Amino acid sequence: MSGPTEHAGLTVDLLAELSGDTMEATIGLAGYSLRMRAIEIAPGGQIAEHDHADRPGIVTVIDGSWIEGQPSGERSFDAASLGTFRETEETVHWVYNRTEAPAIALVCDITKVE
Repeated sequence: MSGPTEHAGLTVDLLAELSGDTMEATIGLAGYSLRMRAIEIAPGGQIAEHDHADRPGIVTVIDGSWIEGQPSGERSFDAASLGTFRETEETVHWVYNRTEAPAIALVCDITKVE
């Protein structure tokens, strides 16, 4: 099983970020920042297949429902249960919103400073 190659109906808002300087000064992690984003997928929208080889994170659905696809199959995460999943160095996945309403998740990840 493989996922879509393009994003569709996606809105990403950066809510907060700890700079590379702060990450280095506080925990000795040079060259990376910690960020919190709100990601909204419109009805029928999707996030393209991608990996997290160098960008670990945690995702919590706060409104609606996300369907996470992986090569091994699909899993559903919804806001009613604060559906949460990890994005590790082994994660390769994509996401769909198959509902008639927007679906929003908070995503916290560590990313390389550009």
